[in-house]
Amino acid sequence: MSNLFMIPNNVWIIIPAYNEANNISRVLESLLKQTKNIVVIDDCSQDQTIALVKKYPVYLVKHQINRGQGAALQTGHDFALKKGAEIVVHFDADGQMQVKDIPKIIEPIIKEQVDVVFGSRFLGAKSKIPWTKKYLILKPAIIFNWLMTGIKLSDVHNGFRALSAKALKKIRFQQDRMAHATEILELIRQADLKYTEVPVEIIYNQYGQGMVGGLKIIRDLILAKILK
Repeated sequence: MSNLFMIPNNVWIIIPAYNEANNISRVLESLLKQTKNIVVIDDCSQDQTIALVKKYPVYLVKHQINRGQGAALQTGHDFALKKGAEIVVHFDADGQMQVKDIPKIIEPIIKEQVDVVFGSRFLGAKSKIPWTKKYLILKPAIIFNWLMTGIKLSDVHNGFRALSAKALKKIRFQQDRMAHATEILELIRQADLKYTEVPVEIIYNQYGQGMVGGLKIIRDLILAKILK
């Protein structure tokens, strides 16, 4: 697909950011070539992330305390809906997601085929996933999510997603941190929303979520079930 595409005006890009001074400028520069509808949710960064974001013509919403990625995305949902968004795209601040994949991830919603689209690293062969992450973390997580939610995807905890306004109004994250990536599946099932997956390319410049992070997600989900 040509690099000259423009993202439709009713689509908003939500970027949760925490201490991403090394990457945020590159991410914003690549996105701004295609759209001005960008909101960065700074989750109480301690580095120069906020100062760098302020240099660009994008919206900035700041959390006064570090709440986690799930909370940042929910803040972004609320902001985008107030701006009249019909579709939102979750896009990480670490530079691993590819802007060229955005048209692919919003197309099923534009065509009114589904309400939610998940990017998958496993449907295509482009993402070079570290084998320990792929087989010791992601593959078991697929099974865990299936058992927890009844929804089986080819990929889990890949933050590249698109949601319609209809989905945003029915999905509200209660899991402030990374467990929101499993919670969203349960919320989709409860709301009877339509979903699909599309292949995306993730270029790893850092390892990301590890085994300890995965155990924290399981802890948060179990606690949520107990306290519900």
